Amino acid sequence: MFGLGFPEFIIIVVIGVVIVVPNWKIFSKAGFSGWWSLLMIVPFINILLEYYLAFAEWPLQRELKKWRDKTEE
Repeated sequence: MFGLGFPEFIIIVVIGVVIVVPNWKIFSKAGFSGWWSLLMIVPFINILLEYYLAFAEWPLQRELKKWRDKTEE
């Protein structure tokens, strides 16, 4: 029967932390909420989220564009 013991639980938590923590920093630096990084542990959603992160206009880029437009006036 399928059983999840304490060692397996610890391994899953460690893997989750290894995935979530760096992605939290990436999302935060890009201007997104760090909470989005929790979706990186959900299969298939993580792939879609990576594509969104790669091709979407980041909030940080929008703010920089506004700032540049304001200084050019």
